[in-house]
Order: sequence, then structure tokens, then C-alpha cells
Amino acid sequence: MSETVTLRPRDWDSHPPYIYPDYKSTVLRGPTKPLLPIKERLRQLRAPVYGHDAIGPLDHDLTRNAAKNGAPLGERIVVTGRVLDERGRPVRHALVEIWQANAAGRYVHKVDQHEAPLDPNFLGAGRTLTDNEGRYKFYTVKPGAYPWGNHPNAWRPNHIHFSLFGEYFASRLVTQMYFPGDPLLAHDPIFQGTPERARDRLISKFSLEVTEPDFALGYVFDIVLRGPNETPMETPR
Repeated sequence: MSETVTLRPRDWDSHPPYIYPDYKSTVLRGPTKPLLPIKERLRQLRAPVYGHDAIGPLDHDLTRNAAKNGAPLGERIVVTGRVLDERGRPVRHALVEIWQANAAGRYVHKVDQHEAPLDPNFLGAGRTLTDNEGRYKFYTVKPGAYPWGNHPNAWRPNHIHFSLFGEYFASRLVTQMYFPGDPLLAHDPIFQGTPERARDRLISKFSLEVTEPDFALGYVFDIVLRGPNETPMETPR
């Protein structure tokens, strides 16, 4: 006997708008016309996500997955949490990817010309699958703040980018995780562009239980995919 499940509608008031003038690039890239429906073949919509069967043993550990001649510099942290649906049930075997700046606030990318040093032992990217409880875990270093030119003396808060894939390629969601007590949050238009009542859902929680003695401080960041407590996302509605 099959069970009929009714999903709640998306809480669009939890997500940032396409165009938020204080975040200047959204004025240029945000859509201004209604979306056009495109007919897709069912097999295209249900194309599998690439990478599920190619997770390496160190992919989740950014303190080791790019090490060449030592450990990366910076404050080591553990980031863990659960991916949940609207009823608080675990989302199993979701592909979770992260990318971030290094401890000096520099990305390994040719477009990033910030005069902070690159770290030869830090790539700034990792991925893992959620377990049967919907839980994921990453080891990394706390990313540094960096200037980004959006407005005079503009600096991005410490943050980690998250990408989540469900069973199909079209199910990708993207968000950012921030750190508690960061004074730059009050000045960041990307964070401030999220509706006020939902902003706290983007801030991780420090956890002494997750902290590993003599190794790394622990942070918890749960991601809710739908419903009244859903995590604000950057992807199109």
C-alpha cells in the first residue's frame, strides 16, 4: 500500500530576491522577465548526479586532500550537520560539496587576484555523501575574510559555500554558511539580502561536543530543504 505525501509549498519569503541593489552584481545578472518553460524529456530531468560513485577517502578532509609538503595554515575546524526534509526526516545519500577561501582569504582561482598568499597545501574544495541519518562531516580550516569591491571598503565575512545534489542533476541547491559573532555580517549585502527572519539559518553554531580535543573547533550547520524552517538558498526559484 503506497503512502501519498503532500509537500508544503516553498517558503519563498525565506530566500533572497533575484535582484538586491546593494549586492551590485545582481542588478546585472538577475532575471527581469518571467521564466519560460522548456519541455524536457523525462530521462534528461532524471539524469543521475555525477560523482556519487567517485568519493575518495580524503574528499571530505580539506586539511589533507591537497597536502603536498605539510598541513595547510590556519585554524582547523570540523563542520558537520544534517540534511533534513520539511518533516525533519534525514535526506540520505545526498551529495554535499563545499568550496571556500583559505585562511588568508584567497581562493585557488585565476579570477581571485587578492594580494593574500595562496596555500600550497590547501585546495579549498571537498565533497561527501550524507549517511543514513542525513549527516555529513568536513574537516577544513576557517576561511579568512576578503575584499570584494562591491562598495567602498567591502569585505566578505568568513563563509563556506555549500552545494547539495539530490538524486538527479536538476536538484542542485546552493547556499552559504557563516560563523557566529562575525562583525562583518552587519555590513554584508549578500547576507543582508536574505529576509531578516531567515538569516540565522545561515549561521552555524559552535559546538564543544563536535570540537575535537587538541585538534579542531567544531561547528554545526543543519540544512533544511523545505518547509517553514528551510535554509535560504541562492538557486533560482
